Amino acid sequence: MSFRFKPADVFETRHNAPSQADQQAMLQAVGAESVAQLIAETVPPAIRLSKGLALPPALTERQFLKRFKQIAGQNKVFKSYIGLGYHDTTLPPVIQRNILENPGWYTAYTPYQAEIAQGRLEALINYQTLIINLTGLPIANASLLDEATAAAEALHMLHSQTRKKNASKFFVSEQVLPQTIDVLRTRATPLGIELVVGDHRTADLSDEALFGAIVQYPGANGTIFDYQEFIDTAHQHDLFVVMAADLLALTLLTSPGELGADVCVGSSQRFGVPMGFGGPHAGFFSCKDQFKRVIPGRIIGQSVDAAGNKAYRMALQTREQHIRREKATSNICTAQVLLSVLAGMFAVYHGPKGIRQFAVNTHLFTQILEAELKGLGVEQLNANYFDTLSLRLESHELQQALKTEAEAAGLNFRYYEDTLVGISLHQNVEFDDVRDIVDVFAKVLGKEVATSTAPTVEAELTLSWPTSLQRTSEYLTHPVFNSHHAEHEMLRYMKHLENKDLSLAHSMIPLGSCTMKLNATAEMIPVTWPEIGQLHPFAPADQTLGYQQIIKDLQAWLCEVTGFAAVSLQPNSGAQGEYAGLLAIRGYHEGRGDTHRTVALIPASAHGTNPASAVMAGMQVIVVKSTEDGNIDVADLRAKAEQYADRLSCLMVTYPSTHGVYEETIIEICALIHQHGGRVYMDGANMNAQVGLTSPAAIGADVCHLNLHKTFCIPHGGGGPGVGPIGVVADLIPYLPGHAVVPVEGRNHGAVSAAPYGSASILPISYAYISMMGGDGITRATELAILNANYIKARLEEHYPVLYTGHQGRCAHEMILDCRHFKKAGIEVEDIAKRLMDYGFHAPTVSFPVAGTLMVEPTESESKQELDRFCEAMISIRKEIAEVEAGRADQKENVLKHAPHTAAVVLTEAWTRPYTREQAVYPLPYVRLAKFWPSVSRIDSAYGDRNLICSCTPMEEYADEAEQLVATDKGPSY
Repeated sequence: MSFRFKPADVFETRHNAPSQADQQAMLQAVGAESVAQLIAETVPPAIRLSKGLALPPALTERQFLKRFKQIAGQNKVFKSYIGLGYHDTTLPPVIQRNILENPGWYTAYTPYQAEIAQGRLEALINYQTLIINLTGLPIANASLLDEATAAAEALHMLHSQTRKKNASKFFVSEQVLPQTIDVLRTRATPLGIELVVGDHRTADLSDEALFGAIVQYPGANGTIFDYQEFIDTAHQHDLFVVMAADLLALTLLTSPGELGADVCVGSSQRFGVPMGFGGPHAGFFSCKDQFKRVIPGRIIGQSVDAAGNKAYRMALQTREQHIRREKATSNICTAQVLLSVLAGMFAVYHGPKGIRQFAVNTHLFTQILEAELKGLGVEQLNANYFDTLSLRLESHELQQALKTEAEAAGLNFRYYEDTLVGISLHQNVEFDDVRDIVDVFAKVLGKEVATSTAPTVEAELTLSWPTSLQRTSEYLTHPVFNSHHAEHEMLRYMKHLENKDLSLAHSMIPLGSCTMKLNATAEMIPVTWPEIGQLHPFAPADQTLGYQQIIKDLQAWLCEVTGFAAVSLQPNSGAQGEYAGLLAIRGYHEGRGDTHRTVALIPASAHGTNPASAVMAGMQVIVVKSTEDGNIDVADLRAKAEQYADRLSCLMVTYPSTHGVYEETIIEICALIHQHGGRVYMDGANMNAQVGLTSPAAIGADVCHLNLHKTFCIPHGGGGPGVGPIGVVADLIPYLPGHAVVPVEGRNHGAVSAAPYGSASILPISYAYISMMGGDGITRATELAILNANYIKARLEEHYPVLYTGHQGRCAHEMILDCRHFKKAGIEVEDIAKRLMDYGFHAPTVSFPVAGTLMVEPTESESKQELDRFCEAMISIRKEIAEVEAGRADQKENVLKHAPHTAAVVLTEAWTRPYTREQAVYPLPYVRLAKFWPSVSRIDSAYGDRNLICSCTPMEEYADEAEQLVATDKGPSY
């Protein structure tokens, strides 16, 4: 007997789930002899790549982790005191292990199906309550992408709400963080808004062209300003005021709401979320009640379910921006859910006393540091500060000497162009850290440290700023922030919430266009390494060599995959990628003097974010019709391209189409746009059906955003984080985003995100995926995604009509199941979505892109066994619908209309429904083996919108609930 060497732990076989035997069985079901034949019948030959992807050979998990440790090891983890919105912090291990490293949390999808997402929704309610309490404003959303983009969203929202006709100026304090000013300028320019940057203390707010203003609290240099008079004056002149605030400082400072601010924005990064070289971090956004129907992003609200129980769901503007399309005030369609959950849990675990103590410690150490440095003769300029000192040295040479000595000691400070030095402390600072900083100054100044002033544990804190700015109002009084401070209690609380949520840990999530594929454990491991998490985004370049290699390699690999000349990793969501891509096109036209080219042609089937992004980029949206078979109407496109030829900026197109088909005319479509002087933007939402088979460049596109949280395996995290880098052809490279603080490859164009490389700390996930799959592996992933989709189509098309297919009857990586004809029997597509919960599945995408349909995408990561489970559930549901159609089940009192069924519902003593309890909760034998129980019945969203509650249940109601529980508890005591 002989054997040959072969790696035993090939990663591709773990990611690409169908075995060879399963592939053969599926091919037989779809009527193809081979995968190659299926692909040939699916992907138009004109766009097929002529050669394979030139990517490095695939590594095993063990090889990758060993190599990546070496790469990450090139990063130098210094103690960072740079500040500017990024601070060292500690995520409690109990939260790190049980949420950040737990697939039950990070593989869940956006909570559109609220009945199986109650855990995440409660965690987000906690987060919103944290923001509402600390900012002193009554409405908060479930997070935005970062502080800078939150400020930009405020700018856009307030511009749309001003009562001042033709007002187009926005005042920006020069003390606002530089990266925020950069993003504000980027966002303002296409909208025709002029930023007026200056000193808020001397600003003239009487200018009728002004509609709003933004100030920083504390300022970028660390100074605490009293903005009361500024806000009062602004309001007298009909200006809205935004305060960008430090969340930790707000535990000691009078809240923005109490000062009269209309909007408060900021970052919750220092609530336990690592700096991660810039992200991802949850930006927060709170505002006055008057803005609740125009606030960007998502709000989580409280409602009731069919049984009258409290339940949470996304409120008010859920998908509203998609619906409003070109009339939207924002293109944001996501949130930083996983990061806001972490920040909220940080507050739950530490409670109001704990987070206040972090603030006290931070400020106390800053006072001690000031005293020590003054003892050395160093001038400190901030009269009032929280955590940041602004220090003046005698010369530039002394400043450079300090920088050299500090970095030799492993310390990073902020150095200004003149002789100033900024030092921002944080909640991880200890006495020895203060001593190390003082020692560096003493050495550079050639002075001895006075031992008599050495800090001691007896030091007391006295707030130095005016009493009017000293916080007296309470916060985080709700029991959830005062009940889980022991680790056992915190562990059980998080597990309690996790058990309410369905994730990829339970079953496939077959969402069309959302590509819920495997987020492999080996890909996730480096995210929590200190070499990845503890770097400041503005750290000196020689300390970030590991990140530089990761970024350089990943950019090169994505260029190979897309066929483009360059890639920017800065956009930190798909919507940001869309926007950045359109700005590149806008910049190209302006660079040629074609400022009049502002028309964007967008197919009627496009994602709702497409027209919203186009409007934000200063473009006029012209809708292109679709044909009956779902494709772009080329005749209508040609007519409109000719009609607007002199003004044509671009075409936005999704490929394969949102209908799950490779349109045969795509090359002709792109050539037509180029013929009339326009550029082609390709939405990369469906890139999982392109990789290795075709590419955006091959079809003729000029720019494309990639959803790394879809095709390239960054997990959805319950609705974020995401990464949306853009690739461009050579002549668009100069118009990729730059950065005001850290030069990005010499580009001068404005930033679209706060950090130069966006959500840098999760780039290792995609880096790992490509490293371990290699070119052949990710190509086979695309092929198997197409096979899996066509297998589902073959199994379900006799039960549910499939709306669109290619000319040979094949779908791409997804398909649309038509459920509209069930309305005759009173069954809506929502009923099918809710009934799937009883079978243990999350619904496919509901009513997009066609109302009354389900869009299904299985991905390559699902085995034939899992696909069959899903198909059996869908077939069983079709039989249940048939019972209604035939009159054997009532149109209103049936198993679909009452879905989902909770344990409480089926365990009721009196069962009066016209179907059995077993039919309700165990509709197929396999469900018994691993039953997932929805925690609430069907939720009444309209009730929640009429009675908006977006924070933890008010204390009065909470007390009433507790009394009611006590009154009804008649059982024995133990």
